[in-house]
Amino acid sequence: MTGVNDDVPADGRELLRVEGVTKSFPGVRALDGVDLSLRAGEVHVLLGENGAGKSTLIKMLSGAHRPDEGRILVDGRETVIRSAQDAERLGIATIHQEFNLVPGLTVAENIFLGRQPRTAFGLVDRRTMRARAAELLRRVRLDVSPATPVSELGIARLQMVEIAKALSLDARVLIMDEPTAVLTTEEVATLFGIVRELRESGVGVIFITHHLDEIAALGDRVTVLRDGRSVTEVPASTDEDELIRLMVGRDIAEQYPRQRPDGPGAPLLRVRGLTRAGAFADIGFEVRAGEVVGLAGLVGAGRTEVARALFGVDRYDAGTVEVDGLAPARGDVRAAMRAGLGLVPEDRKGQGLLLDASLRDNLTLARLDRDTRGGFVDRRAQRREAAAVAERLKVRMSGLEQSARTLSGGNQQKIVIGKWLLAGARLLILDEPTRGIDVGAKVEIYQLVNELTAAGCAVLMISSDLPEVLGMSDRVLVMAQGRIVGELAGEEATQDAVMELAVRSPGGVGNRNESAMEGSDVG
Repeated sequence: MTGVNDDVPADGRELLRVEGVTKSFPGVRALDGVDLSLRAGEVHVLLGENGAGKSTLIKMLSGAHRPDEGRILVDGRETVIRSAQDAERLGIATIHQEFNLVPGLTVAENIFLGRQPRTAFGLVDRRTMRARAAELLRRVRLDVSPATPVSELGIARLQMVEIAKALSLDARVLIMDEPTAVLTTEEVATLFGIVRELRESGVGVIFITHHLDEIAALGDRVTVLRDGRSVTEVPASTDEDELIRLMVGRDIAEQYPRQRPDGPGAPLLRVRGLTRAGAFADIGFEVRAGEVVGLAGLVGAGRTEVARALFGVDRYDAGTVEVDGLAPARGDVRAAMRAGLGLVPEDRKGQGLLLDASLRDNLTLARLDRDTRGGFVDRRAQRREAAAVAERLKVRMSGLEQSARTLSGGNQQKIVIGKWLLAGARLLILDEPTRGIDVGAKVEIYQLVNELTAAGCAVLMISSDLPEVLGMSDRVLVMAQGRIVGELAGEEATQDAVMELAVRSPGGVGNRNESAMEGSDVG
């Protein structure tokens, strides 16, 4: 085996093999003759664009889907994986991109759900369960009580609970789907340490990521999927530009193709003295027509809280917000929408989409009042408008009646953005717009940002990916502890300059936020 990690256990025995697997859904061939193998003590990276078939493949290995053709071998023996219980019995554990946690249960109860330790009388042994959970939480370096309800945890901590749950299974094959997408730099380092320990003990890991720098740091081999096919297998040391070309089928000249305006227009957004006790204080800035303004910061900076307040999701205690000269009422989402604001939230599945509704319904949701006449919805107009924006955004779909839940992450994000295009939003707040999205879809979203600003709209971009903020912003506002501590023009905004501001202590307001800045050395 060729790769950057050469200390794979010498036996290198094959734990898992997928041969010629095919899977079709109505109108979509998700997998078409896919091959994959996994050896003991290696990290095998599965790389591909959103919609390439990665999620379908891992759902097959975890028992959610069965192949139409082809076969799966575990320890050299052909097997049929009919359920999650079958997968667990075979020693396969999966950390899905969508969390499989029950909000009403505690951390310990979620980790051992369905596998609770029992007393001699058959009762749940809660003391033992909490002790084992505490040990697993220490292993993933998560400072949370096992008795804490998971409903009280933010996204990053939920991910670490999912990792602890997978470790509790003592699996021989561990599948990790975008495990670092919501983690801080420090948490990513912790996760990598755990993966290396598992690797050294002979566990085989299938690792899915859109962060190309993670591949060489952790992987041994890479299998590239494109359009449902396994197109090649290469060493993890393969150059990033070559990985991109293999993944998307073309060269991408520029990862951050920002087309900067000759000069910004009139202010579309004016914020003065915005304050909410315990979250942020004295926030003031402007965003002008044609501009992309980046909002950067570390854990607890308050970026998402400010975005939610601007859009009316959360009320604020003091200050003013003006959108194109209008001052929408505090805590009133409809008023913010009427003023021309649109919000693409950081949690697209939980807050940006109606997952079980059609793509047509999701795309036209924010302009439903305009498509309603006399109490009746003009379905023909909806279909026409939704079809036009789906084509513009190059959404990969079987049709407009397809459920939003069945789309890949990148295509789901396009639907969330498309909703605001149809609604006519003039100022778009993008909170983590490319989290969990492949490089090809990222560039498409960046090009859309260019189209919006060229048409006179404006964008406020919040991102934990610092290179993304620097590459796409005309100006960067830096937050620390609930306050804006500095502003950098495009040519002044470097990683060092942003981080120097971000680590300041401005006498903050003590808020907590699960987002963090990646791509830096500060955790």
